[in-house]
Amino acid sequence: MDPDTAPLEELVDATDAVFAGADLANASAPRASLRRVELDGCRLTGVDLREATLVDVTFADCRLDLANLRFARLERVVFRDCRMRECDLLETQVDDVLFERCELVDATLVGVRVRRVELRGCDLEGVRGIESLRGVRMPWQDVVANAPIFASALGIEIAD
Repeated sequence: MDPDTAPLEELVDATDAVFAGADLANASAPRASLRRVELDGCRLTGVDLREATLVDVTFADCRLDLANLRFARLERVVFRDCRMRECDLLETQVDDVLFERCELVDATLVGVRVRRVELRGCDLEGVRGIESLRGVRMPWQDVVANAPIFASALGIEIAD
Protein backbone atom coordinates (compact mmCIF):
# COMPACT_ATOMS: atom_id res chain seq x y z
CA MET A 1 0.00 0.00 0.00
CA ASP A 2 1.11 3.52 -0.69
CA PRO A 3 2.08 5.14 2.64
CA ASP A 4 0.51 8.41 1.44
CA THR A 5 -2.90 6.79 0.95
CA ALA A 6 -5.46 8.46 3.20
CA PRO A 7 -7.53 6.10 5.37
CA LEU A 8 -11.10 5.60 4.16
CA GLU A 9 -14.15 5.78 6.42
CA GLU A 10 -16.91 4.34 4.18
CA LEU A 11 -17.07 0.82 2.81
CA VAL A 12 -17.35 1.08 -0.98
CA ASP A 13 -15.74 -0.62 -3.96
CA ALA A 14 -12.09 0.01 -3.25
CA THR A 15 -8.71 -0.66 -4.81
CA ASP A 16 -5.35 0.11 -3.18
CA ALA A 17 -7.06 1.43 -0.06
CA VAL A 18 -6.49 1.49 3.70
CA PHE A 19 -9.18 1.48 6.39
CA ALA A 20 -7.56 2.23 9.77
CA GLY A 21 -9.69 2.23 12.91
CA ALA A 22 -12.84 2.83 10.89
CA ASP A 23 -16.28 2.14 12.36
CA LEU A 24 -18.00 0.28 9.53
CA ALA A 25 -20.54 -1.52 11.74
CA ASN A 26 -23.71 -2.47 9.87
CA ALA A 27 -22.35 -1.08 6.60
CA SER A 28 -24.19 -2.46 3.58
CA ALA A 29 -21.96 -3.25 0.61
CA PRO A 30 -23.43 -6.28 -1.17
CA ARG A 31 -21.49 -7.30 -4.29
CA ALA A 32 -18.68 -4.90 -3.35
CA SER A 33 -15.24 -5.32 -4.87
CA LEU A 34 -12.24 -4.88 -2.56
CA ARG A 35 -8.81 -5.32 -4.15
CA ARG A 36 -5.48 -4.72 -2.47
CA VAL A 37 -7.17 -3.35 0.66
CA GLU A 38 -6.00 -3.26 4.28
CA LEU A 39 -8.43 -3.04 7.18
CA ASP A 40 -6.67 -2.50 10.49
CA GLY A 41 -8.44 -2.21 13.83
CA CYS A 42 -11.81 -1.71 12.16
CA ARG A 43 -15.24 -2.41 13.61
CA LEU A 44 -17.23 -4.35 11.02
CA THR A 45 -19.92 -5.83 13.29
CA GLY A 46 -22.94 -6.75 11.16
CA VAL A 47 -21.33 -5.65 7.89
CA ASP A 48 -23.10 -6.94 4.77
CA LEU A 49 -20.59 -8.13 2.17
CA ARG A 50 -22.75 -10.84 0.62
CA GLU A 51 -21.67 -11.78 -2.91
CA ALA A 52 -18.63 -9.50 -2.55
CA THR A 53 -15.27 -10.12 -4.19
CA LEU A 54 -12.24 -9.68 -1.93
CA VAL A 55 -8.82 -10.10 -3.54
CA ASP A 56 -5.51 -9.37 -1.77
CA VAL A 57 -7.28 -8.09 1.35
CA THR A 58 -5.95 -8.08 4.92
CA PHE A 59 -8.11 -7.79 8.02
CA ALA A 60 -5.98 -7.22 11.14
CA ASP A 61 -7.41 -6.88 14.63
CA CYS A 62 -10.93 -6.32 13.27
CA ARG A 63 -14.35 -7.14 14.70
CA LEU A 64 -16.45 -9.02 12.17
CA ASP A 65 -19.11 -10.37 14.53
CA LEU A 66 -22.36 -11.13 12.69
CA ALA A 67 -20.74 -10.20 9.35
CA ASN A 68 -22.51 -11.48 6.23
CA LEU A 69 -20.10 -12.90 3.66
CA ARG A 70 -22.61 -15.29 2.08
CA PHE A 71 -21.77 -16.31 -1.49
CA ALA A 72 -18.67 -14.07 -1.46
CA ARG A 73 -15.38 -14.88 -3.20
CA LEU A 74 -12.23 -14.49 -1.11
CA GLU A 75 -8.86 -14.82 -2.80
CA ARG A 76 -5.52 -14.19 -1.09
CA VAL A 77 -7.20 -12.82 2.04
CA VAL A 78 -5.72 -12.74 5.55
CA PHE A 79 -7.77 -12.55 8.74
CA ARG A 80 -5.35 -11.97 11.64
CA ASP A 81 -6.42 -11.54 15.27
CA CYS A 82 -10.04 -11.00 14.24
CA ARG A 83 -13.19 -11.59 16.23
CA MET A 84 -15.65 -13.28 13.86
CA ARG A 85 -18.39 -14.59 16.17
CA GLU A 86 -21.47 -15.72 14.23
CA CYS A 87 -19.86 -14.64 10.94
CA ASP A 88 -21.85 -16.08 8.01
CA LEU A 89 -19.71 -17.59 5.26
CA LEU A 90 -22.46 -19.73 3.72
CA GLU A 91 -21.46 -21.01 0.25
CA THR A 92 -18.39 -18.74 0.14
CA GLN A 93 -15.49 -19.55 -2.21
CA VAL A 94 -12.27 -19.27 -0.18
CA ASP A 95 -8.93 -19.58 -2.03
CA ASP A 96 -5.45 -18.91 -0.59
CA VAL A 97 -6.85 -17.60 2.71
CA LEU A 98 -5.24 -17.52 6.15
CA PHE A 99 -7.23 -17.32 9.39
CA GLU A 100 -4.70 -16.63 12.16
CA ARG A 101 -5.73 -16.39 15.82
CA CYS A 102 -9.35 -15.69 14.87
CA GLU A 103 -12.40 -16.29 17.00
CA LEU A 104 -14.85 -18.10 14.71
CA VAL A 105 -17.24 -19.10 17.52
CA ASP A 106 -20.71 -20.00 16.18
CA ALA A 107 -19.70 -19.06 12.61
CA THR A 108 -21.58 -20.59 9.68
CA LEU A 109 -19.34 -22.43 7.22
CA VAL A 110 -22.00 -24.54 5.52
CA GLY A 111 -21.12 -25.09 1.86
CA VAL A 112 -17.82 -23.19 2.05
CA ARG A 113 -15.48 -24.25 -0.75
CA VAL A 114 -11.83 -24.10 0.31
CA ARG A 115 -8.57 -24.28 -1.63
CA ARG A 116 -5.20 -23.63 -0.02
CA VAL A 117 -6.73 -22.40 3.26
CA GLU A 118 -4.91 -22.41 6.58
CA LEU A 119 -6.27 -21.99 10.10
CA ARG A 120 -3.77 -21.22 12.87
CA GLY A 121 -4.75 -20.76 16.49
CA CYS A 122 -8.47 -20.29 15.74
CA ASP A 123 -11.38 -20.92 18.09
CA LEU A 124 -13.90 -23.09 16.21
CA GLU A 125 -16.38 -23.69 19.04
CA GLY A 126 -19.94 -24.04 17.80
CA VAL A 127 -19.07 -23.69 14.11
CA ARG A 128 -21.87 -24.88 11.83
CA GLY A 129 -20.69 -26.74 8.74
CA ILE A 130 -17.32 -27.75 10.17
CA GLU A 131 -17.18 -30.56 7.58
CA SER A 132 -16.76 -27.87 4.89
CA LEU A 133 -13.23 -27.37 6.19
CA ARG A 134 -12.15 -30.61 4.51
CA GLY A 135 -8.73 -29.94 2.99
CA VAL A 136 -7.64 -27.00 5.18
CA ARG A 137 -4.20 -26.92 6.75
CA MET A 138 -3.85 -26.65 10.53
CA PRO A 139 -0.96 -27.03 12.97
CA TRP A 140 -1.10 -30.32 14.87
CA GLN A 141 -1.76 -28.63 18.22
CA ASP A 142 -4.83 -26.93 16.69
CA VAL A 143 -6.10 -30.24 15.33
CA VAL A 144 -5.77 -31.79 18.79
CA ALA A 145 -7.40 -28.79 20.50
CA ASN A 146 -10.38 -29.01 18.13
CA ALA A 147 -10.63 -32.82 18.17
CA PRO A 148 -13.94 -32.84 20.09
CA ILE A 149 -15.49 -30.52 17.49
CA PHE A 150 -14.27 -32.69 14.62
CA ALA A 151 -15.39 -35.90 16.39
CA SER A 152 -18.86 -34.47 16.95
CA ALA A 153 -19.15 -33.50 13.27
CA LEU A 154 -18.27 -37.08 12.31
CA GLY A 155 -20.69 -38.58 14.81
CA ILE A 156 -17.91 -40.13 16.86
CA GLU A 157 -18.91 -40.92 20.42
CA ILE A 158 -16.06 -40.20 22.79
CA ALA A 159 -15.58 -42.93 25.42
CA ASP A 160 -13.94 -42.24 28.77
